[in-house]
Amino acid sequence: MEHIFTIAALWLGLAVISAVIAYHVKVSIALVEICIGVVAAAVAGYFGTFDALRSNAEWLRFLAASGAVLLTFLAGAELEPEVIRKKLKEVTIVGLVGFFAPFFGCAAIARYVLGWDLQAGLLCGVALSTTSMAVVYAVMLETGFNKTDFGKGILGACFINDLGTVIALGLLFAPFTYKTIIFVGVTTLVLMILPFSSRWLTRLYAHRTAAIRTKWIILVLFGLGALALWSGSEAVLPAYLVGMVLAEFSIGDAFWIRRLRTLIVGFLTPFYFIRAGTFVSLPALISAPAVFLLLLGGKVISKIFGLYPVIGQFRRERKERWYYTLLMSTGLTFGTISALYGFSHGIVTREQYSFLVAVVIASAVVPTLIAGVAFLPRHLLPKPEKGAAPVQRESGLGAEG
Repeated sequence: MEHIFTIAALWLGLAVISAVIAYHVKVSIALVEICIGVVAAAVAGYFGTFDALRSNAEWLRFLAASGAVLLTFLAGAELEPEVIRKKLKEVTIVGLVGFFAPFFGCAAIARYVLGWDLQAGLLCGVALSTTSMAVVYAVMLETGFNKTDFGKGILGACFINDLGTVIALGLLFAPFTYKTIIFVGVTTLVLMILPFSSRWLTRLYAHRTAAIRTKWIILVLFGLGALALWSGSEAVLPAYLVGMVLAEFSIGDAFWIRRLRTLIVGFLTPFYFIRAGTFVSLPALISAPAVFLLLLGGKVISKIFGLYPVIGQFRRERKERWYYTLLMSTGLTFGTISALYGFSHGIVTREQYSFLVAVVIASAVVPTLIAGVAFLPRHLLPKPEKGAAPVQRESGLGAEG
């Protein structure tokens, strides 16, 4: 037990260092945690003590998996349902194109240019098809676009894009057996009764017992996660759907969702993101930088060529179109989840996994910086209210992957 506490303290120390760096460089803390994991693994490997990190310890794998499941739930829960209803045509078309363009483009590059096998190529397409709700949501909060129709449209499109990734990951790599039918049936039933049962539970007990809503949500997520793993799928897949159906329930109590976010971001997700970083092989990246550049270019260019003309149907002004397109070209959480799923199930090698995660990290930074520096549509920025106190931006992940 002493050894477990020592390793946990080491990892949380890395998480604190990540938070300090993220604060000063003004980027997503998830991105920094992955980079810290890469550095920690490289340093440990250099001294021949990589096993000292215990990245594959059962208890650490459980904490990391819990962080991924609960973070995925937040991604669905923090999206305003009104956004989808009001801008249904825009977010659906942009989101679907944002998924399919890089999926086919990156899968083709991995299969026919890099020579990866079919399964690895498809996994590459899934991992690089994502957009990052975490990064985009943080940008929306910082600029104030989250209060505008423009920003809400971008967030809605990100949601549809990531939903496509979640579904593709399940359809392509989860074996279809009688267990799958049971999993789908039970999940559908739970999703149907979940909004009513959650409201009933909240009305009766929310203010009389300790954190019953949080316990209830985690019970549902872990239960469906166990069923998903039993069926050969992935625990994060039902979590996104649970977040979707409970979005109105969650938004109805901003203080509760903020406390839940603090638990997830403050304790669980550092284990997930740092662990993901420890599996990246720096020697593999250094030995073949052309592979990294090819995959990064494939993701961003396929996003741009697919999305820019489509977004032009909804946004005529040049800066609006480029800003929208570049933010949709980002990636982080779901890209990392998909890559780690592939590595854990033997679909991709450690070297291939390293390239995928490195590309995901770069796609979270490069398009965001270009969009903010060169294409910020200042004419759409909300005007500050007279006499209003400045809004203090929350740290952390915000919504997503």
